[in-house]
Amino acid sequence: MRILLAFLVCLSTVAIAERPNVILIMTDDQGYGDFGATGNELIRTPHLDGMAKRSATMTSFYVSPVCSPTRASLMTGRYNYRTRVVDTWIGRSMMEPEEVTIAEMLSEAGYATGIFGKWHLGDSYPMRAMDQGFQEALVHRGGGLAQPADHPENERRYTDAWLYHNGEPVKTQGYCTDVYFDAAMDYMEAQAAEEKPFFAYIAMNAPHGPYHDVPEDLREEYTKVPLLDLHKGTMPERRVKAETDKIERIAAMITNVDENMGKLFAFLDDHGLTENTLVIFLADNGPNTDRYAGPFRGMKSNVNEGGVRTPIWFQWPARFRAGTQNDLISAHIDIAPTLLEVCEVTPPREVEFDGRSLLPLLEGKSPEWPERTISIQTHRGTEPQRYHHFMTRDQRWKLVHPSGFGRQRMEGPVKFELYDLENDPGETNNLAEKEPAILARLKKEYDAWFDDVSSTRPDNYAPPVIQVGTPHERVTTFTRQDWLAETWGENVPGHWMGDFRTSGNYSATVHLYPRPDSGTLTLRVCGVEQAAMVAAGARSVEFETLNLPEGEHKIEAFVDYGESTVHANQIDFVLK
Repeated sequence: MRILLAFLVCLSTVAIAERPNVILIMTDDQGYGDFGATGNELIRTPHLDGMAKRSATMTSFYVSPVCSPTRASLMTGRYNYRTRVVDTWIGRSMMEPEEVTIAEMLSEAGYATGIFGKWHLGDSYPMRAMDQGFQEALVHRGGGLAQPADHPENERRYTDAWLYHNGEPVKTQGYCTDVYFDAAMDYMEAQAAEEKPFFAYIAMNAPHGPYHDVPEDLREEYTKVPLLDLHKGTMPERRVKAETDKIERIAAMITNVDENMGKLFAFLDDHGLTENTLVIFLADNGPNTDRYAGPFRGMKSNVNEGGVRTPIWFQWPARFRAGTQNDLISAHIDIAPTLLEVCEVTPPREVEFDGRSLLPLLEGKSPEWPERTISIQTHRGTEPQRYHHFMTRDQRWKLVHPSGFGRQRMEGPVKFELYDLENDPGETNNLAEKEPAILARLKKEYDAWFDDVSSTRPDNYAPPVIQVGTPHERVTTFTRQDWLAETWGENVPGHWMGDFRTSGNYSATVHLYPRPDSGTLTLRVCGVEQAAMVAAGARSVEFETLNLPEGEHKIEAFVDYGESTVHANQIDFVLK
């Protein structure tokens, strides 16, 4: 018996010593209340509901109210304001290349690393996912398919879309979410065959809009479900039909995600990977319509709870007991340090996390856990403004100033709101006037946080610059995602900045928004100006030779149509 016990202990030690696989899954614009597990009785998510029962979870988990800030924090374990990511578009979702990602750290430790779907932290060198630690990358550009950064031939397509495989465009077959999961499982299977631990990041663009291209069988199913009951408040009659159609399509995308989760769990079972694979599921922000969000109020882009809370489930049968729950506040900044501890990887000395490892909490332990506050802030524009659209909370109290995500600068006096989330999770009773001491304390915490994250670098909020003419990228594409302007609008003046690392002759292909009239295209780069005629309906114009010096150059391209000026959609540069 003693020998058998020693043998079993040895086996147990070996099993524990084996580093786990990690699968990190994040949906786009799926809110807290979009699961059966969180009380939604209309949208079908049986596989995710099953995962919730099998998992450990942090029940007070925060993300940013919009895409790129959440993704920057998730990848680095640091507040997004430290990473130069301040918005989701017009050049402000590019992440500082010097930031060290969880993929880089796991890759250095011997893990295979792959991303499938949405990166949204830079589309050109040195900010691509493949430049930031992912050995395998199948992604779309920008914030999503059917956005201005998309491949010029996609034409607002979620099915049979052009994606980018390790930097090269590829035409895929099938609905995008299915493509991401299938590619991820193929990658996992290949790594498992070589007995190599893997980190797979599956980040969908569903259920983000546009909503025209969804799994049709599921959409048809939801035409028979009263989904408009999920909408909060009243709605004008003129909006009912369009809103009903939208939520049906969103529900179809959500259930399609769930079906793929079922395929993933079956894959792990079939390959004997379930026991020692950590699967994490969360959403990147609140819901993309004002719909059911559990006990919370708010939606995507809001700093009220409905905009910044997500369920998060950690399934790892080898270590986590099903049903373990912990209500200590936690956030996206905690994922990277948690994964490093899970994978027994020590971070580089220069990496300074804002987050903490949640591992002991997920294991059901009661470690020393110093009180903390978590701050979340995001709004449009090129630079954060103190007190503009932020929240700061400790374990009980939340200070919030919901001044509006869409405004670059807030207007008027600051009107703080204070909520006792322990007793008022719906943020219905503003206690700012009744609890001035608590308000002052949290305001002081926020001020210290804002000063700290804003001083990470001397030029902390300057955007990173795309590099051109390097051996890392044959074609360097500048898209509207990284365009520096007020908006994406075709008629709004704007430009790009490029760091040309090699002097010499370049070709440039300017991709246009086609018009029925002819016009004159002007391309300006570092004082070099060339013009070309644009035929009616033309989608692109090529300049065969531009002699450009090294250095950072301003890039402009626009077409004069006489009565209007339309700026370029994208530009491709190639060093000849």
